[in-house]
Amino acid sequence: MIYSILIITANYQKERSIPCRNLIPNPTRLARNLLKICATLIRFLKEIINSEEFINQHRQSPTDFTRQRKLPFTTLLFFLMNLIKGSYQDELDHFFKAIFGFDVARRVVSKAALTKARVKLRYEAFIDLNVQLVDHFYRHFNSLKWNGFNLLAVDGTTVTLPRIEAISNHFGVWKPRQGDKCPKARVSQMFDPLNKITVDAAIESKDYGERELAAFHFLNLLEDDLVLLDRGYPAYWIFNLILSRGADFCARIQRKRWKIVRQFYNSGRKEKIISLPVFPTSIKACKEMGLDLKPLKLRLIRVELDTGETEILITSLLDQTAYPHEQFCELYHLRWPVEEDYKAMKQWIEIGNFSGKSVLSVYQDFHAKVFSKNLISALAFQTQSKIDRHTENSKYRYQPNFAQALSKMKDVIPLLFIRSVRQVEKIISQVLDIIIKTVEPVRPGRKYPRNFKNRKGRFHYGYQPIR
Repeated sequence: MIYSILIITANYQKERSIPCRNLIPNPTRLARNLLKICATLIRFLKEIINSEEFINQHRQSPTDFTRQRKLPFTTLLFFLMNLIKGSYQDELDHFFKAIFGFDVARRVVSKAALTKARVKLRYEAFIDLNVQLVDHFYRHFNSLKWNGFNLLAVDGTTVTLPRIEAISNHFGVWKPRQGDKCPKARVSQMFDPLNKITVDAAIESKDYGERELAAFHFLNLLEDDLVLLDRGYPAYWIFNLILSRGADFCARIQRKRWKIVRQFYNSGRKEKIISLPVFPTSIKACKEMGLDLKPLKLRLIRVELDTGETEILITSLLDQTAYPHEQFCELYHLRWPVEEDYKAMKQWIEIGNFSGKSVLSVYQDFHAKVFSKNLISALAFQTQSKIDRHTENSKYRYQPNFAQALSKMKDVIPLLFIRSVRQVEKIISQVLDIIIKTVEPVRPGRKYPRNFKNRKGRFHYGYQPIR
């Protein structure tokens, strides 16, 4: 159970060392050594992947990957990083065509060999690599902050899984009103909306709730982290857990959820400091996690939207001078990129398009794609300063077109870890150049009403597949 794990790992804290950051970066500093910073990231990850310690830790048994094969540990890792979405054999042929520079695809490795090799690889390899990537990003990239805080938005979704008995038994099935049972998994991530980085991600059985998966994410929280939560997350034990990690939060809350919130809504006041008592539904969870049951001093804030609707926010930011009421509408809106990231993951990266038929392959595919997305985000992040200078006289601010960045990195990611240092620098230079030339305007204030009608097509026209 999740609470037992939380007790064991209560003192766990990732060394996510974070230098001083501001919401508006220093263009001169960002522009300097752009290529060097990206190349250093690749070299850092490459050294980890090729280390004996990493290989020994992430193979299923000591005898795996010891014989000379056409698909050794590192090559298999690079193949799974390559945003695979097609059939085994087609993806293999394209992969080896890219790394060997063939004019026409050749049959180097069979799909049967790939199936045998995947069984030997632990999916935690990609989780470990993502931890290292995120840590390196915050140490060496001039990442963005809001009022001195690292913004982290937590949100969840579901993905449909292959209709395989073993997968259905592991992840569970959803029973629609009509049709057959459908195997699904619950996905959750803690996402940095300013820097477009997934700090932590999970894919688990549908039996896990979004709050339980969020609790796993919160083990990675540090001081100066500010968590943004949608209205499905507020609970006394959730707030208590975040505060116990030394972090802060701002969450949207339903006005009818608790009596103290209803009273505030009916009062018409703009804001109020409250003492939130522990509710009976949170006592068990708090005791299992070793959390105190003391009342929490929090702040309620009323936000009037342009549509005439009223939102109620609850936050641990109590200082009304340092964090005035007027800032919170914009602050909560900053969580929206996590919603857009799920669209990108589902439509462009196709995290629901699994390449294998085993439980292990589901975990491998998901975490490999999260890592690859983060790697591309980190490279694209470094281009923003040059884009700003190239478009400084334009009506709008411009940003990298992430769909194009993902598309251009297909079959390029493996080359970053296989080619020589000089070749890698050349590849990175070419990648950054095409990202800088492929941008899209940021139009503030654009709003579209949500359309909850079912679409006939599976993929949205605005999120076409990248290949």
